[in-house]
Amino acid sequence: MTEPRWFSQPYPPEGASAAEGIRNQLGRPELDLLTILVRESAQNSWDARLMPSAAQVDYRIDMWTVGPAHAGAWRELLLDGAPTSAETFPLRETLRHGPVRVLAVSDRGTRGLGGPTRADNAVGPERDFVSFIRNIGEPRDTALGGGTYGFGKGIFYLLSKSGTVLVHSRCRTARGGYETRLVGCTLWKSYVASEPQGDRRYTGRHWWGNTSGDVVEPLVGQEAETTAQRLGLRSFGPEETGTTVVVIDPNLDELEPSEAADYLAETITWHLWPKMISTCGKPPAMRFSVTCDGVQHSVPEPRETRPLNMFVAAYETMTGPDGSDLHCMKPKRYLGRLGLVKRIMPPLEPTRASRMLDIEDLVHHVCLMRPAELVVTYHPGPKPPSVNQGYAGVFRADEDMDETYAKAEPPTHDAWHPQSLDRPESTFVQTTFRRIAEAQERLLSLGGVTRPGASNVRLGAASSLFSGLVGGAWGIGGATAYSKPGSTVTRASQGDEAEEGTPRSASGRPAPKASPSGTGRPASDGADGPDGFGGDGQSFIEAQSSGGAMPRRRPRVQYVGDPYYDDRGDASVLVQEFRLPVPGLQQVRIDLAVTLPGTGGRETDPPIGASMPVLIGWENGDGRLYASETYVIEGSESVWRALVRPAPDTMTEIGIKVEAVKAP
Repeated sequence: MTEPRWFSQPYPPEGASAAEGIRNQLGRPELDLLTILVRESAQNSWDARLMPSAAQVDYRIDMWTVGPAHAGAWRELLLDGAPTSAETFPLRETLRHGPVRVLAVSDRGTRGLGGPTRADNAVGPERDFVSFIRNIGEPRDTALGGGTYGFGKGIFYLLSKSGTVLVHSRCRTARGGYETRLVGCTLWKSYVASEPQGDRRYTGRHWWGNTSGDVVEPLVGQEAETTAQRLGLRSFGPEETGTTVVVIDPNLDELEPSEAADYLAETITWHLWPKMISTCGKPPAMRFSVTCDGVQHSVPEPRETRPLNMFVAAYETMTGPDGSDLHCMKPKRYLGRLGLVKRIMPPLEPTRASRMLDIEDLVHHVCLMRPAELVVTYHPGPKPPSVNQGYAGVFRADEDMDETYAKAEPPTHDAWHPQSLDRPESTFVQTTFRRIAEAQERLLSLGGVTRPGASNVRLGAASSLFSGLVGGAWGIGGATAYSKPGSTVTRASQGDEAEEGTPRSASGRPAPKASPSGTGRPASDGADGPDGFGGDGQSFIEAQSSGGAMPRRRPRVQYVGDPYYDDRGDASVLVQEFRLPVPGLQQVRIDLAVTLPGTGGRETDPPIGASMPVLIGWENGDGRLYASETYVIEGSESVWRALVRPAPDTMTEIGIKVEAVKAP
């Protein structure tokens, strides 16, 4: 069996690329290394998918610490023949001191790194091995693929603190069989070494493998499988092909390994969601997983994750009849297709992954993609006039335009730069952004046109003017309470027990004054008394002292917290939780209105062309929805929810009225 050794590349007489130059070809990207790793490696995996094939591409990221069972093999195998200077070959110090952490990016359902292993023999179309391992800057050979010149593979070396990766691959051979290949590569920096025959310059590129010939070759066949097993690498199935790239000592940007795993999982969803959704009855094109030390870290489902569910909806709009075709008129060219959706939505809670994309508390972006349907970037547009409104879009370039948009991308494929193109291609990309902006303006009605009969004040301003309202009078027997910032008002209502606009307690006395803290709670603790009347139980005391019978308890609504936004399917709705604490059958109905700036009152009839909030239904604690304007509920301590579709760009007033149901 051949023992693998390191080979360091000296400068040949005709010259070669220095390691520093290759490492710098990614430029200075705005995205962090972990994000670029996900984008570039998944793009490589997609371009290497088996075709034609209906099978999914299986993409996974695994992180682990090399355990005692394999640590000795790592030191023995990966130090043999290595340069002695830690400055020129830092892997030596990595392996000698402490446990070794690795990050492996794997794909299956792909063709693996096949073809010739020598660059001078790779004259045919099958040259995946030399393109990934040996050559730099080759034009893409995959029609409508995501990559352009293969610079993205440099991210593996940049992520490794020692600039070292192991590549474990299985491919089909020219004769129809299968071959496993294992090779190591280091890309660090050029240097001069003192040797017996004099000083010699080296490029800083090193290969680890079979050094018995004139060129270092990968381990192949049984030797590759045995060595991979000694290192603890995941093996391939009998007829399985694909590639695993192992990054040694990855730079996790000061994150703990488990935190990095969560971040990678979320980053996968943000950047690869088009490959995670089923379309036209077909299963998702790719399957994703992330593990850390054997523990699975869930990859968020885009249809169930805000705000990515909006981009999924925009994608479906783009592919459906409501999508728009974008054209350049001079010169004439079909550019691609656009889908836009707008929704009422609560402010976002930004995450590390969304912040990396400059998506903070508001979604006003169009996801740009080429025909390969890999996310290029999220292009921001004008912000909506309301803090509780957002929109998302998806633009997919036409296949005939793919080459133009590909040439507009930097090496990290995360932008379209029209200034890097000559005319007319630069015109096509500039027109794309202009057409998208025009569609966004139409969506948001930012042109200043007022509908006949509508208020002169744009409805979008209402939520901003009222967003500072906090607190207000709150009483158990029927009160007015204002929501937290976010343009919603809740007005409690208790049937005919209290006069309209006059909060009353169950005993007929005025409701407690609001707490000076501004929380919307009464100055007292506000807990129900022993009779369930509320306050301090005064009505109960009066009834007992007079010797009379217990008064009949009237039904009432007890609100549970402020209204809030939540997702129900593809829609964002307002939710008001409540209880009916008095026993007995009671009928509830909704009282909805909107409030506009300057009126100081409620609008129950919409202006011409305007919409009103609509009750979706009543939802019980088990999540069962009853779609009815009124509904009979048995009074108890159970929490119910009123679900309301709000009117865009207004303050929505939610009131719940209740009355007793007479026994038949």
